[in-house]
Amino acid sequence: MGALVGLSFSGAIGLTFLLLSCALEQYGVYWPLFVLFFYVLAPIPTFISRRLSDDSDVASNACRELAYFLTTGIVVSAFALPIIMARRAVIQLGACGLVMAGNVVIFLTILGFFLGFGGGDDFS
Repeated sequence: MGALVGLSFSGAIGLTFLLLSCALEQYGVYWPLFVLFFYVLAPIPTFISRRLSDDSDVASNACRELAYFLTTGIVVSAFALPIIMARRAVIQLGACGLVMAGNVVIFLTILGFFLGFGGGDDFS
């Protein structure tokens, strides 16, 4: 129960950083909210690979390796998008920093979820 509360609290902190990068008066643009798509897309390959792959303890599972590769691409894209927006002067550097802080917190929250609750499937 405590882990779930901690994960929800850290998720709220990460989203607060993201919303501050948009809503503060000196920044005033809502383009950084596009990283929300990456937050939704990041766990999907891992969910699919855990559902499709067998739970044998082989050294390499192609489905799981592909899921790790796709998840890594999504996470790198979530960090690259605000940097590109800041370089093109779409958002300010302070907003980019807040989005980066939010990205770190949110992706660590997603990792914590998979480490804490990703062990077994009670429904199979």
